[in-house]
Amino acid sequence: MIPVAGVRVWIATGHTDMRRGMKSLALLVQEAFTRAPHGGDLYVFRGKSGKLIKILWHDGLGMSLYAKRLERGHFLWPSSADGVVTITPAQLGYLLEGIDWRMPQHTWRPQAAG
Repeated sequence: MIPVAGVRVWIATGHTDMRRGMKSLALLVQEAFTRAPHGGDLYVFRGKSGKLIKILWHDGLGMSLYAKRLERGHFLWPSSADGVVTITPAQLGYLLEGIDWRMPQHTWRPQAAG
């Protein structure tokens, strides 16, 4: 279980080779994004097809690598020349559900009961 409080979520824009493992992704975080992969933040990477993401997280004891593949559709991804984008943990929840995390649609609520 990934804690939500105090965790920053970083999205690596563009696509990443999904054959990479923990060590290779941690090295990418360290060298390309000049961030500390062991700092407790989440780093999210997307494959070229847009159907697979990997999340790298260090909890202070060890490194974890999570993966999620969508059966239909693709993960919505930012386009940025910066190479990395910060989102909130709530936006990550939308992203993992395949919802547009930039503008989530609120469901309709009735005005009155009955």
